[in-house]
Amino acid sequence: MSLPDKNEYAIEASNLNIYYGDFRAVKSVSLAVKQKMVTAFIGPSGCGKSTMLRSFNRMNELIPSSRTEGHIYFLGQDIYKSNIDPVEVRKRIGMVFQKPNPFPKSIYENVAWGARINGFKEGLGRPSMDEWVEICLRKAALWDEVKDKLHQSGLSLSGGQQQRLCIARTIAVQPEIILMDEPASALDPIATLKIEELMRDLAREYTIIVVTHNMQQAARASDYTAFFTMDDDRSGILVEYDKTDKLFTNPVDQRTEAYITGRFG
Repeated sequence: MSLPDKNEYAIEASNLNIYYGDFRAVKSVSLAVKQKMVTAFIGPSGCGKSTMLRSFNRMNELIPSSRTEGHIYFLGQDIYKSNIDPVEVRKRIGMVFQKPNPFPKSIYENVAWGARINGFKEGLGRPSMDEWVEICLRKAALWDEVKDKLHQSGLSLSGGQQQRLCIARTIAVQPEIILMDEPASALDPIATLKIEELMRDLAREYTIIVVTHNMQQAARASDYTAFFTMDDDRSGILVEYDKTDKLFTNPVDQRTEAYITGRFG
């Protein structure tokens, strides 16, 4: 497979296989994710969506039995080469998890801490830390709700606010891609809609890749959708990947149609 134009695509997987011990969780997946779009991964439980997502910033390496074969190119560079620092990869490709996980620190420090340890510098035309915290909280659509209580614990916020705080914390280290693993699954419908609106807003500046079990969410919030399922040996495979409106209204593969119409999965 030839490399895509790095001006068009943020990240590309080429013939990707991911194993946990002897079990192959993701089988021979190739796809390219466009920059500054929202791309959704959908499919039944156990089909490798989250494993695929975590491969994009090498988070699977934190699982001792995991190993990855194939290539992932980030802006044209293979992130699995031996000379690539996974910490730098995770700085540039941030992640928001299923359950909100703010640090047991103040709202302010939740945002400032990551920026600080990643070498944030003030002055010379750059914003101050106070300004940067405000910028990140505004981008996460949280500033107006917390501006008068920045020194209260992040754990004092509601679940939806905590998740937006985690997004602000991710933004603070200036990533280029933000991975979201079912970011609204633990939230109520109103908080869920706020997260979906936020994804759309963030896609003006960042590439967003989201795993979701909620097909309505994928249809509402994403530009592109990838449908995964399992083959006969329970390995996750990519069935179809297209613009969201086309995949949901005119899927090419019968398995995709069966899943989105609720006939299986």
